[in-house]
Amino acid sequence: MSSGRKRVIRRLESMRPLRAKVDQSYMDSVKAMQEGKPVAWCMFNVWIGDVILKAMDIVAVYPENYGAVCAAFGAAEKYLNLADSDGIPSHVCGYSRNCLGYAIRMFKELNGQIPPEAPLGGMAKPVLLLASSTGCDPRYKWFQLLGRYMDVPIWTLDTPTPSTIEHIMDEKYGEQVIRFMTKDLKEFVKFLEKLLGKKMDWAKLDEIINATIEIHRVWFEVNELRKAVPCPMHSRDFWSAMPPALFLAGDPRESVKLYQDLYKEVKYRVDNGIGAIPEEKYRLMFSELPPWHSLGFFEDLAERGWNFVIESWSYHPPIPLSKDLLEKIEDPLERIVRHFYQFITGYARETIKMGIKCYSFSAPYLVWAKDYKVDGAMLHPLITCRAATSHLYEMGEMLMRVFKVPSLVVEGDIVDLRVFNAEDALRKAEAFEETMQHYKDERKKAGLGW
Repeated sequence: MSSGRKRVIRRLESMRPLRAKVDQSYMDSVKAMQEGKPVAWCMFNVWIGDVILKAMDIVAVYPENYGAVCAAFGAAEKYLNLADSDGIPSHVCGYSRNCLGYAIRMFKELNGQIPPEAPLGGMAKPVLLLASSTGCDPRYKWFQLLGRYMDVPIWTLDTPTPSTIEHIMDEKYGEQVIRFMTKDLKEFVKFLEKLLGKKMDWAKLDEIINATIEIHRVWFEVNELRKAVPCPMHSRDFWSAMPPALFLAGDPRESVKLYQDLYKEVKYRVDNGIGAIPEEKYRLMFSELPPWHSLGFFEDLAERGWNFVIESWSYHPPIPLSKDLLEKIEDPLERIVRHFYQFITGYARETIKMGIKCYSFSAPYLVWAKDYKVDGAMLHPLITCRAATSHLYEMGEMLMRVFKVPSLVVEGDIVDLRVFNAEDALRKAEAFEETMQHYKDERKKAGLGW
């Protein structure tokens, strides 16, 4: 297995300042707390709440992202054990268990002080918990449960999402959702104005929202370049570079240029035929959330010629809406809500055009399989995350039926190293190469084009 010395994947230099924004965001939160400025703990909310917090000068930190940080630094087990000892079930989301264990450590053991062992300076004490109904099971109860350990107000962003193809195709339904969410965001602004005793700077909010949408447009174009053969950018660089786009780490207005720099480096590789690994034998997609504690596993696979060319739909930006449409929307809150709705529905609309009806979480991978000429999919069912697991088996079946693309199932978890067996996963991967080779031949016979 990988030692710390082995480096096969050719990492992008322009990824590094984007990755550094993660470290900076935690240092900023600690500094803000020390200076008496407001800090919020936030769930991933598909940007609709993040832009408002930034416009109100609230420093946001994300326990979900911090769970990945703790896993990558080998610090998660301590917090998972504390959550276990306080009766939190072990099958609950690994991110939430890490967060709850951290809160136990911070508030029950250290009287509100940041744990000295916490990676990257830790999460600072919040004045607000910003929850969201987007995506996963434990969201409402997770932040409610933090009330055991701290007395902090909670606001939940309500994000109704279409559950059927009929809803996705029904324009009236979409407009109702957009109106509802826009109204809800206006209520959130009023709540913050009362909490902080200051008014929203609407011009600043408009600027931040436009910068966020521009980040996502450039980030989308970066990932479009990865369709090239050989693929110029591996999933490891995607996961490292995504926080300023996914969590708006740092100032979005500053991040635009960093993503433009990333685009230039990836474009250079495409123009010069430079792949992310020395010899690309197999092109794979990864779904859904990675084993943050064991990313060195991908170096072992890169040695065998595996290049991960696309991954993690929920971490990707939406298919861009037209600039003409966005410029016509005067209300900045409606603009970010329409951007959110495109994230939820955009790929499902594409699969409908292809004559495929599927669960919206599966749709991106069915579009990408052909566009990125993948030879296989690595599916990562998570013991603690049903939202990132429930669609995987449907998706795997459809990839095989529609495109003759086989799937390799590697079970694990986003945070808990104890349920990921890297040695066993590598053995499965070695055997899977024969399967991928077989279906390469089958696709050619079927005239599928790759």
